[in-house]
Amino acid sequence: MKLVCSQAELSASLQLVSRAVASRPTHPVLANVLLTADAGTGRLSLTGFDLSLGIQTSLAAAVEASGAITLPAKMFGEIVSRLSADSPITLSSDEGSEQVDLTSSSGTYQMRGMPAEDFPELPLVQSGEPIRLDPEVLVKGLRATLFASSSDEAKQILTGVHLGLDGQGLECAATDGHRLAVLKLNHALPEQGLPEAAAGSTVDVTVPARSLRELERLLSARQSSEPVSLFCDRGQVVFLWSDQVLTSRSLDGTYPNYRQLIPDSFSRQLQVDRRALIAALERVAVLADQHNNVVKIVSDPLAGQLLISADAQDVGSGSESLAAVVSGEAIQIAFNVRYLIDGLKAISADQVELHCNAPTTPVILVPVGEPGFTYLVMPVQIRS
Repeated sequence: MKLVCSQAELSASLQLVSRAVASRPTHPVLANVLLTADAGTGRLSLTGFDLSLGIQTSLAAAVEASGAITLPAKMFGEIVSRLSADSPITLSSDEGSEQVDLTSSSGTYQMRGMPAEDFPELPLVQSGEPIRLDPEVLVKGLRATLFASSSDEAKQILTGVHLGLDGQGLECAATDGHRLAVLKLNHALPEQGLPEAAAGSTVDVTVPARSLRELERLLSARQSSEPVSLFCDRGQVVFLWSDQVLTSRSLDGTYPNYRQLIPDSFSRQLQVDRRALIAALERVAVLADQHNNVVKIVSDPLAGQLLISADAQDVGSGSESLAAVVSGEAIQIAFNVRYLIDGLKAISADQVELHCNAPTTPVILVPVGEPGFTYLVMPVQIRS
């Protein structure tokens, strides 16, 4: 194998695929990144794979001799990132040899790798017609829901985001059992999004949040209107975009029927300025953090305001009032302040509505004038 490529492109590509390299590998080769040079296409492909998440990207290179080898991801990445961006990098290794010579204007390095044959094959499910998604819309869906997924490995299915796709569009949903974020995206499919062969089909898959965070990072890092191709098959999900591939296992099990958690009607409604509410909650949260994270919200229909308060025993207490449009009778309701702030930050609208029935039933936050997003949060029961 022999090739010359740009330091900046190689360093950026290595950073990207290294996110899929196992930190505690079950086999030594999983700590490596796979390099495949192809003289025919004039490209160098890089792959990281920890048996659950796989990321592959490629960059232009002057390839003199094709070949493949794996190199320790951490060491290779650190060397390349410290080399001069002004000088191209030459990578070469003799056939059958496990040593790679890396040459730049600043010096020469030798690294011992492992044979490419030892590297597990990336499960690139590409059977059937792909479903094409608009990258910008997909990013929006991930940002609006990822934060609500669970980090508790005991609730395996809740550690992912559920992607549901039908003729109407894409729905992303995530819940950790205390809150639920759902975003319905009607414009997720570009023109010819669902191929004829798949026109009547649906996608119903739960993908680990870790994999989708990497996908969101991938799509956000580069602006391109090229659609993302999605393949789902036998416990594996593959996203293809530009010259990048992200492959992930899907989570086993049936995702909870979250739609039935959302009440059909509400007796009380509070409309308030979103930024003002976040700011008030963040100030009161300083005290709430001292003691169980709970804030109380009391609505006053006559004064047209909300009273937000926190009481940290033996430390202090604080309260703020906020102008609001209050419909329905007065209510006192308590929340984990962090859950409330997370949900409000996932909304971009200026005004937000809180819909509720009683102090112990689910509360819904919806942006005013931006249909599609629903954030459900369970109140905290207060012992009077």
